[in-house]
Amino acid sequence: MIKKLFINDKFILLLILLNAVTIFLSGFDISQNNKYLLTVTDNFITGLFILELFVKFIEFGISGYFKSNWRKFDFILIVLSIPTLISFIGNIEITTFSYLLVFRVLRVFKSFRFLKFIPGIEHLVKGISRALKTSIVVLIGFVIYIFIIGIFSFNLFKEISPEHFGNPLNSLYSIFKIFTVEGWYEIPEQLTKGLSSTASFFTYIYFIFVVTSGGILGLSLVNSIFVDAMVSDNNDELEKKIELIDKKLDRLLTKQQKL
Repeated sequence: MIKKLFINDKFILLLILLNAVTIFLSGFDISQNNKYLLTVTDNFITGLFILELFVKFIEFGISGYFKSNWRKFDFILIVLSIPTLISFIGNIEITTFSYLLVFRVLRVFKSFRFLKFIPGIEHLVKGISRALKTSIVVLIGFVIYIFIIGIFSFNLFKEISPEHFGNPLNSLYSIFKIFTVEGWYEIPEQLTKGLSSTASFFTYIYFIFVVTSGGILGLSLVNSIFVDAMVSDNNDELEKKIELIDKKLDRLLTKQQKL
């Protein structure tokens, strides 16, 4: 009975959804009793996930279990949630150890198990993987371009606007914001407040070039290559189907001509 229950994907999905709701509700300002009840529920579900892990180890064998990429994914997420369960069982108040606070956050990752129940997720993952492989060179080139423009802008404007270009990291972040067309006009306007008209003119020209080359052309190029690679598999399937139909039509026409 227990074995069938934990092999059943619908039951596991129900646990994941219940766990996600529990984690969501525990973030609100509620009474201590209700918060404790939610904590108990959360850790109880974690215990069930660990039990599910052992049941599937017995059912598929350890080597058989890890043959599936989704099971590997499940294993990682379950292991990440174990420290929170240990702290609850041992009544350890991890908030007194700041470096252990991350363990309390890790329990949120259990909700990622919901991904494998999305229809067509495997096809989507394959598409994303294929797109990343295809566009990796363009992505690296784009990152290098951001780095060059960021360092160049740091040297140009570090004295004028330390808020946005005071150090290389701030400069890279500001340039990235401009590339995403977020604050593309606000940053140049703040820069030109204390500048002469000539310096302001060349500053505007510089940022027009940055927005055009990186924000419009650069991101558009990356997006187009990525999307094209994602849908290429669908196009290949359609081409194969059309080719098969053409062959069948040719055979029918040949038979009719012989008759």
